[in-house]
Amino acid sequence: MYFDVASTAPLHPVARQALTAALDEGWADPARLYRSGRQARMLLDAARETVAAVLGARADEISFTASGTQAVQLGMLGALAGNRRRGGHLVHSAVEHSSVLHVAERHEAGGGEVSVAPVDRAGRVDPEAFGALLRADTALAALQSANHEVGTVQPVGEVAALCAGAGVPLLVDAAQSVGRVDVPAGWSLLTASAHKWGGPPGVGVLAVRKDVRYASPLPTDEREGGRVPGYVNVPAIVAAAASLRAVRAEAERENARLHALVERIRTRVPQLVPEVEVVGDPVRRLPHIVTFSCLYVDGEVLLTELDRAGFAVSSGSSCTSSTLTPSHVLAAMGVLTEGNVRVSLPYGTAEADVERFLTVLPELVAGVRAPLGLDLPAPSSASESLLVIDALGKRCPLPVIELAKRIGEVPVGGTVAVLSDDEAARLDVPAWCEMRGQEYAGEAPAAEYGGDRGSAYLVVRRTT
Repeated sequence: MYFDVASTAPLHPVARQALTAALDEGWADPARLYRSGRQARMLLDAARETVAAVLGARADEISFTASGTQAVQLGMLGALAGNRRRGGHLVHSAVEHSSVLHVAERHEAGGGEVSVAPVDRAGRVDPEAFGALLRADTALAALQSANHEVGTVQPVGEVAALCAGAGVPLLVDAAQSVGRVDVPAGWSLLTASAHKWGGPPGVGVLAVRKDVRYASPLPTDEREGGRVPGYVNVPAIVAAAASLRAVRAEAERENARLHALVERIRTRVPQLVPEVEVVGDPVRRLPHIVTFSCLYVDGEVLLTELDRAGFAVSSGSSCTSSTLTPSHVLAAMGVLTEGNVRVSLPYGTAEADVERFLTVLPELVAGVRAPLGLDLPAPSSASESLLVIDALGKRCPLPVIELAKRIGEVPVGGTVAVLSDDEAARLDVPAWCEMRGQEYAGEAPAAEYGGDRGSAYLVVRRTT
């Protein structure tokens, strides 16, 4: 089972079809005036229009790059160069992709200044804290739309408003979210990567608003608006645009289904495996990503065991041989970095595959821990740590009243599923959690908890 689309998604069938057709029809140089060149240009222009429509941009604001990383690097360096008269100050969050961090390191080494906005334990930036770092000499701010390791969605709209008020352009790395959820508003520059949404690898997107000062950090080239030098891969770009349009059409239906499957993993892993921490924002998150860390576990060993069992997952653990330092994302969040497992579900993931993962995982973790001779407490049984409150047919505030009366029946860390068919519960249950210091863990179909209609609102007990 391939559970690592946050790294790269399998090629979408529509991308495969479009790529095959474009290899025959769009192979010529789109800058040439003869017939085959004009045909390639028409395909390239159509692809640019498609991508622009999804991103909420103008076609002439879109440039295609060789990767998402290159898009980030060109976008940051170009914006910093274009705004150099304003100053040399850069602001970014502590959990950005390494492509952002590497540009920041280079900028600082060249004499620029860099400020890093911290995140909370869920991996989320505080907009006010981010805005407080903006200065009169700030040339650029960078904030990802959603985190690549834990799936937490960032408050881009709120940060963008603060940046606009300060006259600072905001670059949004939207690699993980484009194609899956709506593009956040307010960006000045935006980057994306086709292989994250099921397009072919080797296609990145750099969008630069017309009013943004931008100076290419590379020698001038007449292609791609002067922002990206070199010959463009028209067939791959056509396939990327076709697959982006296809996944956006599927997103609403698949997001709801994947959200429920991820919620199942978030809820059941701590019930099945002792000494586990599920990380990332439980509510404001991408629908397909869940990350948890297992104490006393070598991350590389666990991933190898999962691979042998047929599951391809990823890790940001400090215990892998490829990196001797902890994940900068998990470290910035202040959460456990040991035995880290990131599960990111592709479109079409079957419920049975998730159930098999949940069956296999406890045995594998126990096997990895066995040589340590630890006497770990068994996690609470499902019956002890999960309480289902059937409030179907009851109008609010009755579902919330039942929740308040009965949450004490589960231990701290246990989950209560409130079944309700009253739409007001979608607002009232999270609000009650916020007031009472409990954790709202999201929504799932009531059918998963024995209901015949409505939704299950999941609450994790955090206080006594």
